[in-house]
Amino acid sequence: MKKPEFITFSACAMVLTALGIDIMLPALGHVRDHFKLGAESTAASLIITYFFMGQIGQLLFGLLSDRLGRLAILKIGFPLYILGGLLAAFSPGLQWMLIGRFFSGVGAAAIFTTTIAGVRDRYEGDQMAGTMSLIFTIFLFTPIFAPFLGTFVLAFFDWRTLFFIPPAFAVLVFLWSFRLDESLPKALRANFEGRELIRQMRTVLGNRTFLRYSSIATLLFIPFSAYIASSERIVGEIYQQPTLFKWIFGGMGLVMALCTSLNARLVARFGAFRSMRGLLVLYVIVGAALFTSTWYLGNPPPMVLFFVGITLLMGINVAIEPNSSALALAPLGDAAGTAASLYGTFFFFIGSGLGALISKQLVDGVSPLILAYFLMGVVAMGLIVFTRRT
Repeated sequence: MKKPEFITFSACAMVLTALGIDIMLPALGHVRDHFKLGAESTAASLIITYFFMGQIGQLLFGLLSDRLGRLAILKIGFPLYILGGLLAAFSPGLQWMLIGRFFSGVGAAAIFTTTIAGVRDRYEGDQMAGTMSLIFTIFLFTPIFAPFLGTFVLAFFDWRTLFFIPPAFAVLVFLWSFRLDESLPKALRANFEGRELIRQMRTVLGNRTFLRYSSIATLLFIPFSAYIASSERIVGEIYQQPTLFKWIFGGMGLVMALCTSLNARLVARFGAFRSMRGLLVLYVIVGAALFTSTWYLGNPPPMVLFFVGITLLMGINVAIEPNSSALALAPLGDAAGTAASLYGTFFFFIGSGLGALISKQLVDGVSPLILAYFLMGVVAMGLIVFTRRT
């Protein structure tokens, strides 16, 4: 593949993660009704959380991709994603649906981590950050159209139909992947036998630069995942405006795509580190303003104020992510797969696990979410604002 095709393919491969989440959101109300969970229940959000939790598979797949190559792991990830999606679609109860969602998330983990490692194999530093921003720009068009597609499908078909769409798209991307060349030659593959495996893990976990930027990504993903999992309920139940959900979520997706595109320009001019530091300062300012407004105006705050603030925070978050991943992996080129797997495990598994705790608190208001945005932003900024470029 030439670079334009590689960027488009990588974006489509990563879209499987977003599609496995965003297109499900309009169906969560139907899931609550079908399983008789009640309007006040937050259990339907577990459909999103379990998919996120499946990202723990990145730890294993990253290690294996450094040993076996990137393509071998892709050929494991796609079938897992497809079969997990079909299990969720055909499941007779919520428990089996969550199991299917978890395995679908494991498959997405294999695809996600090898895609990032593949980009790292080909590009480094600011060039990688710029390439990742282009990939994320394409990737983030998913939350723009997915809620509209989901609503359109629900107008004519049963809600379970939405669970078939991600596996169907995965089949197409899987077939496309056979055009992809292996990016990790056999001569450069790790030999994970005994001490070498321990050495690789120590190299990654002992690198302060990696720990700093993966921690920042994880902290910011906590409120991010909490909002995604609870967004349908916040709009439909807390603010009582279910018909506006697709417009709000789609609008957020557009802002996020514009922010990642803007970040590519910022990185080209200022570099990944300076761009990220400035974005984190802006993130904290917006978070503080939203928190202060909620403190004075009440919980929940006015709908327009809340969603303008959350949209800005989400946009800044996704602009930061390509920079944090590029900076985290930059010093670990000989262990890119291992580093990407640990990064993804921290980012998705730990972040979404803590985010699920916040989602459970969003019964009558949104103040726990707003507080999480503000506090996580402050801690993340503290990790970088006084740090020199390393």
